[in-house]
Amino acid sequence: MKVAVVLAALTIAAPTIGYGAIVEPGLEGAWVVDLRLNLDDPPYSKPMRLEITPQGVVRGEFYEHPIESGRAATQKQRSCFSFRTSDRSGPYETSGCLVGGKIEGQTWSEARKFVLPWTAVRP
Repeated sequence: MKVAVVLAALTIAAPTIGYGAIVEPGLEGAWVVDLRLNLDDPPYSKPMRLEITPQGVVRGEFYEHPIESGRAATQKQRSCFSFRTSDRSGPYETSGCLVGGKIEGQTWSEARKFVLPWTAVRP
């Protein structure tokens, strides 16, 4: 009986995160992602296209690969997203947040053993 009461209390106190979260305008559409390792390196950019449903589902493409699974939400006055793409080396986990009209993000590849911070602007 005590376990049921504790679980019920946790369920009531736990906030709902991400499900049906409102996504403020600004993330959707075409972006150009700056993938340089260092700011003084030659330009190296790739396109990203984000489509976001009213339920916060992210679709589109990044680095010329389709987004396989993704979510977006606006909470604590920040619009952010996370999604997965993949190529022959395996999956890539990408996330970012809209900050001052640009996206500040990062991509992680476990197979290729890197985390790459990046920024994106409108074309």
